[in-house]
Amino acid sequence: MDKITSFTINHLKLLPGIYVSRKDTAGGHTVTTFDLRMTRPNYEPVINTAEIHTIEHLGATFLRNHAEYSSRVLYFGPMGCRTGFYLLLSGDYESKDIVPLMTELFEFIRDFEGEVPGAAARDCGNYLDMNLGMAKYIAGKYLDHVLYGIDEKHLVYPED
Repeated sequence: MDKITSFTINHLKLLPGIYVSRKDTAGGHTVTTFDLRMTRPNYEPVINTAEIHTIEHLGATFLRNHAEYSSRVLYFGPMGCRTGFYLLLSGDYESKDIVPLMTELFEFIRDFEGEVPGAAARDCGNYLDMNLGMAKYIAGKYLDHVLYGIDEKHLVYPED
């Protein structure tokens, strides 16, 4: 069986950043899958489930309500390894194309105040597993260390 694309990336060289993981065609339209890598795999601790769950709720809500991108968002959710998120957009994009959107998203999360959308038993299957304070901290760290001043080594997968 062939390895899937994401398993062919050398995770020992992978830095936090925004990467195009793959491009697919569905119904004659291009779908771009982004790897939003927030921690360095196998070097830094992974994101705890409560924080990743909170970022998922805030991120999905923000993106699905975005004035420009809401109709293009197909999916936003965590990686199983808990080192970041996948974002699927309808359209043919490069990593640099969504830097402003990701900056806006993570500033929204960093600055969010109030009740996390969908954090209620009626709306979520694990609503108690949330940590807004740490989610805000992680969003701020991603902004400060990755998104603000992002360069090519954080936008293009490393060569093996």
